[in-house]
Amino acid sequence: MVSIENANEYIESQIIDIEDWQEADENKKQRILNAAKRTLDFKFKQYDIPDEAVYHFAAWLAIAFNDTNRYQKHGIAGFSITGVASFTFKKSNVDGSGTSLMSLIPDEVYEIIGEHNDTNLSKLRIGRSVR
Repeated sequence: MVSIENANEYIESQIIDIEDWQEADENKKQRILNAAKRTLDFKFKQYDIPDEAVYHFAAWLAIAFNDTNRYQKHGIAGFSITGVASFTFKKSNVDGSGTSLMSLIPDEVYEIIGEHNDTNLSKLRIGRSVR
């Protein structure tokens, strides 16, 4: 079962960019874990989802929904803190605004779930095209 304690351990040992996860309070971490698990359970209904996939996705969601990116989601194009920093946002597919959580699932999560279920999963959908 996924837990904040296990997520902390996984993220701190397996993920490179961990500051947004570490800075989140316990309530936000739990919301992120809940959203990550719910999204992966829905997206991969036919597969067993290992906890590591949830933790990996949670780390990504912590970045996508950090305090700075929240400004962009609310339509702010940029802001500055005098003498400290200036932020200007560009349109991005990774910002979480107007996109489904499923579109934010990183390739590594597909690989973790695929390996766990002994199958090859990919974001690419190959199908027929009608002209």
